[in-house]
Amino acid sequence: MRWVLADSWTIARRTFLHWRMQPGLVVFTWFFPVLMLLLFGGLLGGAMASDASYYELLVPGIFALAMLFGLEGTMTAVATDVSKGVTDRFRSLPMSSAAVVLGRCIADLLDSVVTLAVLVATGLVLGWRWHEGLPSALAAFGLLLLLRFALLWVGIFIGLSVKNAQSVTVVQVLVWPIGFLSSTFVATSTMPDWLGTIAQWNPLSATATAARELFGNPDPSSTATWIGEHAGTAAVIAPLLLTAIFLPLSAHRYRTLSR
Repeated sequence: MRWVLADSWTIARRTFLHWRMQPGLVVFTWFFPVLMLLLFGGLLGGAMASDASYYELLVPGIFALAMLFGLEGTMTAVATDVSKGVTDRFRSLPMSSAAVVLGRCIADLLDSVVTLAVLVATGLVLGWRWHEGLPSALAAFGLLLLLRFALLWVGIFIGLSVKNAQSVTVVQVLVWPIGFLSSTFVATSTMPDWLGTIAQWNPLSATATAARELFGNPDPSSTATWIGEHAGTAAVIAPLLLTAIFLPLSAHRYRTLSR
């Protein structure tokens, strides 16, 4: 296990060095969710005005959406390494077979921590606050990172499975409907019943709703349906289920990779 962790950290450091050589790209990934927050806050804030600030609903939703959008960078990076033969070179070295995928996971998870920190700072400037104390807020951030951890394995598996980095573009298109068909921007109770049901069962909605509850931010979706009332449980079970499925698939795909 010591060698697994040491090799994984080596791979993670490689990713950090790549980011240092591409600072513009890294900064863009950190601030793109901020752009989404400002854009939708400005576009929908007036129409969604109520007794509570729209940012109380929107900011936790953007937190969850940022965890999903990170999937695109993971898929592209993994697919690029495979197509260029870098992954095959790693497989030929005397290192843990789990280190390559685990190292990527560590690096991207730390990147997500920075993204959340930038979003929190922006939300506080815009007037968003959490109201249930620091322990509850940390629990909400833990749920967000748990979702990110699960989605990382989905991204790693897809990156190992596609033919080249260009093929990832096709998959990336699907990320947007998944992100928007949720309670990220509006409460699912405002949607038609059939659409609201689909959106409510989106794991992204479960995490967003659970985070709002822990932050003390109002969310009409939390009492609209059974899944809304049990969002905290769903926000734990759904990521664990995704991890249980895609982590072994990623490991198997890496071991049997042939290009």
